[in-house]
Amino acid sequence: MEGLAQFFIAVASFLNMKTLILLFLSSSLGVIIGALPGLSATMGIALLTGLTFSADKMDALTILMGVYVGAIYGGSITAILINVPGTGSAAATALDGHKLALKGEGANAIKITRAASVLGTFIGMACLATITPIITSLALQFTSVEYFLLATFGVLICGSVSAKDMTIKGWAAGIIGVLIAFIGMDPVQGIPRFIFGNNNLMSGINIIPAMIGFFAFPQIIKTLCGNHDILAPTLKDEKEKRINSWSTLWQHLGLVIRSSAIGVGIGALPGVGENVAAWLAYDHAKKTSKEPEKVGTGVYEGVIAPEVANNAAIGGALIPLLSLAVPGSPPAAVLLGALLLHGIRPGPMLNVEFPTFTYELSALLLLGTFMLWVVGVMLANPLARIITIPNGILMPIVAVLCIIGSYAMNLSMFDLTAMFIFGLLGIVLEATGYPSAAIILGMLLGGLLDENFRRALLIGGGDPTVFLVRPIGLIFLAAILYTLIGPTISRKVRDRFKDIQANSAE
Repeated sequence: MEGLAQFFIAVASFLNMKTLILLFLSSSLGVIIGALPGLSATMGIALLTGLTFSADKMDALTILMGVYVGAIYGGSITAILINVPGTGSAAATALDGHKLALKGEGANAIKITRAASVLGTFIGMACLATITPIITSLALQFTSVEYFLLATFGVLICGSVSAKDMTIKGWAAGIIGVLIAFIGMDPVQGIPRFIFGNNNLMSGINIIPAMIGFFAFPQIIKTLCGNHDILAPTLKDEKEKRINSWSTLWQHLGLVIRSSAIGVGIGALPGVGENVAAWLAYDHAKKTSKEPEKVGTGVYEGVIAPEVANNAAIGGALIPLLSLAVPGSPPAAVLLGALLLHGIRPGPMLNVEFPTFTYELSALLLLGTFMLWVVGVMLANPLARIITIPNGILMPIVAVLCIIGSYAMNLSMFDLTAMFIFGLLGIVLEATGYPSAAIILGMLLGGLLDENFRRALLIGGGDPTVFLVRPIGLIFLAAILYTLIGPTISRKVRDRFKDIQANSAE
């Protein structure tokens, strides 16, 4: 009860005009950052950390939290409207979201993702304020074995749900992404790998140019070469198709709760983050749907699950950040630097040195959630009209934004070259049915997979049975095996059962 009282006291202390205006402006900026191809929550927080260094501690954190919440949601906007995810976690949303836009339901999809984002962020905040010690103790049980198996499971899951025809193509794409992630300095021994004498590859392949190339280039080329004047049907019939976003979420309440649990749990694992949470939730939505064959063709379940999960992961990622000083995601890692700059030292002594800080950050997350709803409502209709812009105008603008986004990260011409190379590769992959989303997730998880696999073997003295002796690891191993052979076995069982029924009928 004392903790609840402190939380409400913190909320009341932030209910002033200055804080609310800062939250409104920063949330709006976050949505724009998340929506623009090439920008991300991580970049937004990093840029504003320096700009807010001289500001008051709580004012700076208000701005950074507003950007964080807004950017994670903002990535879904371009994912839905033009099939170019603004953030990595929005790649899962694009699978069904853009198909909904092509059906003339772009505004509805944005409304659904907005409500799902608000609800997911709220649940993540509630977990941050109430069950931080429990989730932190669970995260502490993860060793290199669990992280390697989790990363492997994430790559396989993404390959399974993103491949349009053959699952093996999705897995192959994921492996390609993992191999690309191996380029650069070896994280264990510090030896250059696969750089072929090019010093620009020493730091590896930047994920932003790769993501822009894989997603944006094929979409731009396909759209400009198409016969349609606009990217999707106009919204003139939108009023007839308008739905209530909250009642739709209520109809999928079970999926919302389970996706929130996935988001908070995955977010609490150090270094994993919103991307994995979104894909695991999307896979869960497909497996638990009453009509799983429709997931991926433009259904609301396909946008609810990833958006609830990746926003719930915000609160989850802050749990190990505050209690262990170990960020749960890349944006949380940048936020850790901002906290240290302002004299706040996360870790076991946080509640001793700053006894109310956890509740204050939770309160900012709560108010940021409500502000996200306000900003989303204000921007929804203008943004939904993007798809009515003629292709000849819209696509060149998107192309320019892609170039700016790729260059702005490191101010590097090499990143621009990489974007064009990955763009050409993305066109080839799309034509042959290999999903780009699986490659991107493979790149994101490749470092985690490689480093923890080798570290586990080093700790175990080279004995591969080290992956078979930990209970949590065995759970992930069973999930991996089921992903690999489960669908085949299930299909054979169903076919056998149908044969028996057919013979009985005869």
